[in-house]
Amino acid sequence: MTPEELCRLHPELFHVSAPDAWPMMKKYGLLSTANILDLLGIDQKEERERLLKQRRPFPVPLCHPTKGTIIINDNKPLSEKALSQILDDNLTPEDWLMMLNSRIFFWSNGQATQRLLQARINRGRKRLVLVVDTQKLARDYLNNMEISPINSGSTIRKAARRGLQTFTPLGDLPYREWQKLRGHNDKILEVIVRDSIPNIQKYVLRHHVTSGDKDPEILMM
Repeated sequence: MTPEELCRLHPELFHVSAPDAWPMMKKYGLLSTANILDLLGIDQKEERERLLKQRRPFPVPLCHPTKGTIIINDNKPLSEKALSQILDDNLTPEDWLMMLNSRIFFWSNGQATQRLLQARINRGRKRLVLVVDTQKLARDYLNNMEISPINSGSTIRKAARRGLQTFTPLGDLPYREWQKLRGHNDKILEVIVRDSIPNIQKYVLRHHVTSGDKDPEILMM
């Protein structure tokens, strides 16, 4: 899939994070959890494994004496017990969490973003939403981008099976061929960048901190 094809399908992408995250993103970029730990020099094995291989029921603030504080998002919608029943390719829940924590996730459309913001687990929570130019991002990060047809960070309700094939490299297949391999009905729900986007400001069209209540303006920003 080319950047232009992805842009025709989804001209804008949406990333949700902690409400005060934008100043640190401007300074250090948009980073995966693993890259945040690297940036802050968190290299103790036990702490890294706790943050990368275990579910985080709450956001985790990480403080550095000179770099400041970065808040890692929670994994509230995930259940390790549920994961153990829906993983393919002999993956363990720890494997899946490691895979998630090495990636940055974007929703492919505003409606999915809105559903996340209005979900019960987010009621009353202020959230930062970045709206990103798909074509510019994909042109620069094509070799590091993937697509997914599922919410890979949730096991709520009827959780889809997932495994090594869930994240398809963006440039591997045209959209229709990707759909055909997946059974014709799948659509892109997540667009993923592995590791980091150091120059995230270049791609952000607008950003907005939600009120923690219903935010219908999120789709019109």
